[in-house]
Amino acid sequence: MASILDEYEDSQNIRQSSQQHSRLSPANIGITHSGFVNVRLEEEKPIFNKQRIDFTPPEKINHLCVCNNQLCMSLGKDTLLRIDLAKPDQPNQTELGRKEDSKVHKLFLDPTGSHLLISLSTRECLYLNRNTQKVRSLSRWRGHLIESVGWNKLLGNETSTGPILVGISQGIIFEAEISANEGSLFNTNPDQYFRQVHSLEEDGKPAPVCCLEIERGLENKYFIIATTRKRLFQFVGKVPEGSEQQGFSSIFNQNQDLLPSFQEFPANMGYSEITFYTSKLRTSPKAFAWMMGNGVLYGQLDYVRPDSLLSDVQVWEYTSDIDLSLNRPISIVLTQFHFLLLLHDRVKAICTLNGQVVYEDVFPDKFGTLKRMIKDPVGGLVWIYTERAVFRYHIQREARDVWQMYMSMNKFDLAKEYCRDRPECMDMVLAKEAEHCFQNKRYLESAKCYALTQNYFEEIALKFIEAKQEDALKEFLLKKLNNLKQSERTQITLLVTWLAELYLNRLGQLESDGNSLIFQETRTEFRQFMSSSKHKECLFNNRSTIYDLLASHGNVDDMVYFSVVMQDYERVVSHYCQHDNYSDALEVLAKHCDEKLFYKFSPVLMQHIPKNVVDAWIQMGNRLDPKKLIPALMNYSQMGSTQQISETIRYMEFCVYELNVTEEAIHNYLLSLYAKYKPDSLLWYLEQAGTHASEIHYDLKYALRLCAEHGYLQACVLVYRIMELYEEAVDLALQVDVDLAKSCADLPEDDEEMRKKLWLKIARHVVQEEKDVKKAMNCLSSCDLLKIEDILPFFPDFVTIDHFKEAICSSLEEYNQHIEELKQEMEEATESAKRIREDIQEMRNKYGVVDSQEKCAACDFPLLNRPFYLFLCGHMFHYDCLFQEVTPHLSSYKQSRLEDLQKKLASTAQSSKSRHRTAQKEEGDSSSLGKGSAGTTREQIISDIDDIIASECAYCGELMIKSIDKPFIDPQKFEEEKSSWL
Repeated sequence: MASILDEYEDSQNIRQSSQQHSRLSPANIGITHSGFVNVRLEEEKPIFNKQRIDFTPPEKINHLCVCNNQLCMSLGKDTLLRIDLAKPDQPNQTELGRKEDSKVHKLFLDPTGSHLLISLSTRECLYLNRNTQKVRSLSRWRGHLIESVGWNKLLGNETSTGPILVGISQGIIFEAEISANEGSLFNTNPDQYFRQVHSLEEDGKPAPVCCLEIERGLENKYFIIATTRKRLFQFVGKVPEGSEQQGFSSIFNQNQDLLPSFQEFPANMGYSEITFYTSKLRTSPKAFAWMMGNGVLYGQLDYVRPDSLLSDVQVWEYTSDIDLSLNRPISIVLTQFHFLLLLHDRVKAICTLNGQVVYEDVFPDKFGTLKRMIKDPVGGLVWIYTERAVFRYHIQREARDVWQMYMSMNKFDLAKEYCRDRPECMDMVLAKEAEHCFQNKRYLESAKCYALTQNYFEEIALKFIEAKQEDALKEFLLKKLNNLKQSERTQITLLVTWLAELYLNRLGQLESDGNSLIFQETRTEFRQFMSSSKHKECLFNNRSTIYDLLASHGNVDDMVYFSVVMQDYERVVSHYCQHDNYSDALEVLAKHCDEKLFYKFSPVLMQHIPKNVVDAWIQMGNRLDPKKLIPALMNYSQMGSTQQISETIRYMEFCVYELNVTEEAIHNYLLSLYAKYKPDSLLWYLEQAGTHASEIHYDLKYALRLCAEHGYLQACVLVYRIMELYEEAVDLALQVDVDLAKSCADLPEDDEEMRKKLWLKIARHVVQEEKDVKKAMNCLSSCDLLKIEDILPFFPDFVTIDHFKEAICSSLEEYNQHIEELKQEMEEATESAKRIREDIQEMRNKYGVVDSQEKCAACDFPLLNRPFYLFLCGHMFHYDCLFQEVTPHLSSYKQSRLEDLQKKLASTAQSSKSRHRTAQKEEGDSSSLGKGSAGTTREQIISDIDDIIASECAYCGELMIKSIDKPFIDPQKFEEEKSSWL
């Protein structure tokens, strides 16, 4: 018994031919060929899989009930076996301790599996809680044969059932509550109360209450279903919120004045049974099935309906092999799509969708007569037992073939719902739905379904073409296009081109019919199709074909729109320009900021809307190259539009003053515009452009020629000044204004001779041309280089001296003063020369005394051992020591000079004979060359070396002062020195 559910053996599974014939095949449905190949890799397991429990009861099984994985079994005369299916190896056996003549009539187990009610044939009722071994008698229930119990799913728990309903064989419904607690001192009974709430009748007589079910709907509405042998009663009422613990009396009281709602059938087989299907745990049931004398009443439960809970009710009549007198059905169980009927020797499964028997399982006689069938609402297993054996059914993938049934009933949405994970089945359903819609002339819906199938594309397309349904064909092509992968480029190209042709045909037809509303809707749809990002690549690659299609239909507006979508703005702008729609053309250019298009179309646009074009150019700023716009700027109309010229000048000024363009062509062009059309701005432009040639961005020669052609003398003077042609500038300025010439004459500041020459020109002009003596005298005061004697030759002979008296006197005074200054300078120079000669003589006679113990200031060795130097400051150095001290501080030039002198000195240090010959040769050379060759003698070389290294003391001279900011260690040798100390 320990292995009651741990090990089991498979029983023979019988799948009847009725189930096989109920399967629908594509051939039977009449569906066109599908692209799917349905290949089963292994045999599919049956929906209802029966397994016998490896359990041999020690005594006969009287009754069995299962709920929430708790199995209770009545064995023999007085034994109750309880098994937790989660721990099948730990069964619990309890003795009921009942009387000799009493038998177990029925077992009732609540949804939690905690409360077990044992109805006895002696009209007694026992109670056993899952957590105890003690069987307790319910004294208040005594005297009633319990036929059914309606459990409280909302308030029931492990210790209390909450208010429940109890139906007895006399047709009375009681309300009761059982608590597993021991209770108080005066009340030790588990039953809290037991009171009558209603009674049921059939044909005017009390009838046993076969089944009770309590369900809660929305807004605290409760539904109570009670069945007798022929009738199914419904009680509907509301329980105030918070008063659920008070029970269901109020519901029956609400229906007391009215006859309860019931359904009645004529046949009576002595009992009935109702079962429910719940899709998920702790939710309300969705369907019911009531087994009664005339057959099985089944349908859905609708908690929204105010009057009745039952909806979509159907009656399945018993087949011919079910005889109520000999072979009556015993039990019924409802699953999602089937109900199972238990007969004395077999189980039948009937599909609730079509009412067909899809499964029949015959049990061998060796197990005995089948007694009852129960379904565990929590575990979902179906249990069947005989007196000597227990079986259970696993229900696997019950919905696997439901799609076919829904499809045969034309319930395509439900069919698709149950084959979402089976693409081959989904394809068959879609094809069937598409064919159904097509036959019913719902062509658009048919097209949408066909597009999702794998049927041959050509067949479907021809089907819609033959039916002359272009809209449906278009819908089909659109859906097919959306389902294609990006890699299927050929198919995409075909569909896109075909759809474009269909749209254009439709637009042309609507336009000719004058249906403007549908025309606009279709055009909007077509434009959305052309602008779809998903098909953008295909449209771009085949844009020439689309352009040809649009052109062949004369659809200019959509061609412009398509060009914008394809960013083919050149075509758009060209179209606008051809139709004289220049503003729209400029708008496209300004919106998309394509520089190349600006350069191409600006000449045309500039002729018609110059102001707008220049505004667009200015908005583009640095993105446009002004030099490339010069052709557009120079493309004036034959009439010479003033507006074009002014806008051209405005843009050139923007380039020069705002963008700071330095292109010579731009500045030259602006200069020419100023010279021709705006002379007032010419001089200002030249002045602010700069006064030096390096600052100028225009061509000076071009500017000079331009100004000369138009007679702008003052501008020419300004250009001459920049070109530093001061004589030409003064000559030309004298034709304009003497003051302008004076400003030009002072420009060559570093060339006094030139300044004097220029001022003389001004003076001559003033004297000879203007004959203004006073102004000539002002020239003398304006330029300090001019004297009275310089300008006297310019005056005519008849001019009296009175005009020059002051100037002549002033000039003579300046000469006298200058003579006195020269005399003083000569005296000072003579005195200075005398002092220098005396110093030289004194230096020749100066000497110093060196002691024999004196040491070199650099190496601290005796001084007299080697050639040395003695400085006036008292420092004494060996020749080589001074050389080493001074050389690092010399400039690179002096270092190289010193190196050359040393090489020359070394070359003279040869044998005395050789030196003598060299000396004779040098004397002969000196006699022939004079002083120029004296520097090549040895004494001269030594003298030059002394001038470099012994010009000053190494410790007291400028070399030491200049080295004060130099580091003690050369930075390049710092690391080497640092490592030597480590």
